[in-house]
Amino acid sequence: MLEYQSPQGGWPKSTDLSKSPRTPDDIPQPGSGRANSLDNEATTLPLRFLARAVNATGEAKYRDAFEHGIEYLLNAQYPTGGWPQFWPLRDGYYSRITFNDGAMIRAMTVLRDVAKGEPPYDFVDGELRSRAAAAVERGVDCILAAQIEQNGNLTAWCAQYDEETLKPAWGRAYEPPSLSGDESVDIVRFLMSIEEPRPEIIAAIEGATEWFRKVAIHGYRFEEFEDENGERDRRIVADAEAPPLWARFYELVTNRPLFLGRDSVYRYEVVEIELERRAKYDYYGDWAQDLLAEHYSAWSSRHDVASSGGPDGGGI
Repeated sequence: MLEYQSPQGGWPKSTDLSKSPRTPDDIPQPGSGRANSLDNEATTLPLRFLARAVNATGEAKYRDAFEHGIEYLLNAQYPTGGWPQFWPLRDGYYSRITFNDGAMIRAMTVLRDVAKGEPPYDFVDGELRSRAAAAVERGVDCILAAQIEQNGNLTAWCAQYDEETLKPAWGRAYEPPSLSGDESVDIVRFLMSIEEPRPEIIAAIEGATEWFRKVAIHGYRFEEFEDENGERDRRIVADAEAPPLWARFYELVTNRPLFLGRDSVYRYEVVEIELERRAKYDYYGDWAQDLLAEHYSAWSSRHDVASSGGPDGGGI
């Protein structure tokens, strides 16, 4: 794992860190397509592992690598409070503030835990813990500023944002500026983890959970099947007994579920996009079910917030 850490302090994505590199070429170099990333648990997962290694062994080399990795996270944060998918920055959507696939929330979670100073992070000194806490506060401010309003009501979040304007931004060709039924769940869970939430945080959670209830899709399931050519495919099927679903993308103004293929054309039925995307990308999921059925109730009780309903409180 130490061999794969970059000079900047980060780790590559999509790399088996349990196997030693056979040659220097096996280590993704800064500026390559995999190095210095927060995507796919790169950097944050190694940091969690190293914290346990420090706690178990006390070895200085593990502590040095861990602290270098935390410096990487601190240096990668934008002045507006968000984190990109790669740092140093790469051209394109990689440099947008990235909630997609949990990248920014994972970075904030590690820094939050470092700031608390509880095991296995109790070896971290006070100065670094304070800097981690300040970074988390800026990240929370970014989350609150980025939450999308509809007619004065707080809703959810986009998967990517412009790093300067905090406006919803494109990700990949099939990931449009939109409200996310997936990434928004992790954001809400992070906000719920704040022990003493200020009123703005409570309002953000309340607005998002109400939006999840409003856009829940009832009476359908998203199933996999084999088509007439023997290829894997997926489809939406009526099923009165199915638990609620949420779309990955909702149109910013209308809340209509959106489906884009690699041609970036807005469509409103999953069957209208190409097989390759339909079969391999999660356009529907049950992402908010546990959030509404369990986590919201526990959070609202803990903070004496009046519950506004359950997972079936609304829908389309």
